[in-house]
Amino acid sequence: MGRYLLGRCLRTLVALWAIISLTFLVMHLIPGNPFLAPQVAPAIRQRLIVRYGLDLPLWRQYLLYWAGLLRGSLGVSMVVPGRTVREMIGAALPVSAQLGAEALGWSVTLGIVLGLLAAFHMNRTWDYVALAVAVLGLSVPNFVIAALLDYVFAVRLRLLPVAGWGGPAHSVLPAFALGCMSLALVSRLVRFQGAEVLNLDYVRTARAKGLPWSAILARHVLRNAMLPVLTTLGPLAAAVVVGSLAIERIFAIPGLGSAFVRSILDRDYPVILGVTVFYACVLLGFNFLVDVLYGVVDPRIRLGKED
Repeated sequence: MGRYLLGRCLRTLVALWAIISLTFLVMHLIPGNPFLAPQVAPAIRQRLIVRYGLDLPLWRQYLLYWAGLLRGSLGVSMVVPGRTVREMIGAALPVSAQLGAEALGWSVTLGIVLGLLAAFHMNRTWDYVALAVAVLGLSVPNFVIAALLDYVFAVRLRLLPVAGWGGPAHSVLPAFALGCMSLALVSRLVRFQGAEVLNLDYVRTARAKGLPWSAILARHVLRNAMLPVLTTLGPLAAAVVVGSLAIERIFAIPGLGSAFVRSILDRDYPVILGVTVFYACVLLGFNFLVDVLYGVVDPRIRLGKED
């Protein structure tokens, strides 16, 4: 188990280094800088470039950034005076965390239930419902779903707020739009895995002996059906993070997605890198936990890696 965890940890660190390095390189290779606005005088622009070290060679900027990062510093915004990147992330994080948790929570839970219903009712109504949900969730982009939901339930029916962030009502539409793809993916995975388990000999034997459906579901179907769900939790979290960039802009939500988009438009290098580092740590951390949980749920994976 120790060797398995060590290998996963090393892979996570290498992936984190690659993400930060590639982001730094691509960001600085794009022509321009944050101080090209017409209202900024050339002399002031030059002083700002020197102040933030943009006149240094790229390799030296890279080493200086890593030196600050290893000390726990994400830098200071070049566009918002006096605001550190850590403060900006800290202000926006609770909003994005609540939105992502709501989206993943309802979509994974409902996806498991819908997938199990489809597996128990193959080629019947529930199976067709799960198929329709999967097709819609995987084929329609979440920003299209968000726009349609906003128009129907907020503009036309006036049941929910159009945009903004405040009470619980403000998170209903964005969380639903953000979780549609996760719902579709989880329901199909559970449906296929559950149907496969139900056709195994030992499950048929249990059914022939009169074992209650609840016991079959708890002991055999649910445990095996959760394996692909655990495997995809990391990618699902990644999809929620990426999708939140558009969703937060559509619903004017002051989260990390909005801050990240603004930093790209403003060419605010420290904020771009800081949010990227934070996202990378969260997503790689999710993937690491999924790998550990997968090894716990299915010991064959852990033993195979160790051998």
